[in-house]
Amino acid sequence: MPEVFEPIKVGSWELPQRFVMAPLTRNRAGEGQVPQDIAVTYYAQRAGAGLIVTEGTQPSAVGQGYLNTPGIHTAEQIAGWRAVADAVHAEGGRVVVQLMHVGRIAHPDNKNGLESVAPSAIQLDQKTVTAEGEKDSVVPRALETDEISGVVEEFVHAAKSAIEAGLDGVELHAANGYLLHQFLAPSANERTDQYGGSPENRARFSIEVTKAVVDAIGADRVGIRISPAHNVQGAVESDPDDVAATYGALIDAIAPLGLAYLSVLADPRTELFQDLRRRFGGPVIANTGFLSVTDLDEVQEIVDGDLADLVAVGRQFIANPDLVTRWKTGAELNEPDGSTFYGGGAEGYTDYPTLEQQSA
Repeated sequence: MPEVFEPIKVGSWELPQRFVMAPLTRNRAGEGQVPQDIAVTYYAQRAGAGLIVTEGTQPSAVGQGYLNTPGIHTAEQIAGWRAVADAVHAEGGRVVVQLMHVGRIAHPDNKNGLESVAPSAIQLDQKTVTAEGEKDSVVPRALETDEISGVVEEFVHAAKSAIEAGLDGVELHAANGYLLHQFLAPSANERTDQYGGSPENRARFSIEVTKAVVDAIGADRVGIRISPAHNVQGAVESDPDDVAATYGALIDAIAPLGLAYLSVLADPRTELFQDLRRRFGGPVIANTGFLSVTDLDEVQEIVDGDLADLVAVGRQFIANPDLVTRWKTGAELNEPDGSTFYGGGAEGYTDYPTLEQQSA
């Protein structure tokens, strides 16, 4: 069986070990939702991850949900990401941007009054943090059938923008209750056209987005993240047979494309996870951070047990920019400070020390 620190080929990249940096929302974008210089430092510090998946990044202004999250659809945003890509590459790493259209998980106050769109006009029973505090989510506008191709094009434009910025690829966020997941989940999708109803119809939008992005930038630079039956943020998938049929339809349709990877936020010990892995046939990343903080023992167990090809690690990378070195040497780890995860400046972002800095 492969060891945690053995290299692995994923898409067009040769990665140095079997764990990668998970996407982590940090809410530190500047004016115009542009990544700031501090983000350049943050990502470059963590280039040893081998592959970094960035924080969720909106493919359009309408797709923004939270305060101070970056976009990748304007010239200024592309320039900001170019600085990130150059810095990560200078340190020997690779970085893909996670394309996250939040759909109904948004508030107009966070995006200059723009409306939110979703598969159906179903209000999310959840508050959203705005500059004025928490506010109730609003009723989204259901996308018209003839509008959906335009949203697909937003993802395509964002993917092309990522390549223009020098990033190594994109991860499509079809998990955690965001727009792509809203189409997949029966609780958020009550459509009666070809994008609603049956499992195959509910998977159609995610399939169309994936195929269009692959056509635009190449399959070996595209990953996709799913979270079947995670049941968060209003995306409730409680019928096991429907879950299996929906995600089976999705994976069966995109597997022939030869994507770089499939990232699954679920317990890799379940039959559903392993069935989707077999159907996909390419590199699969397990994300178990929702259960507990992912430590080296967890990564080793997943790799040794051939439960997945790689593991996504989040909070440990927040607190330990040199996590790979620390895990290799058995060094003590910095503890992540949850109070600084979202928003702010350097504190809890770029000021976690490396081993070298601690010993100086």
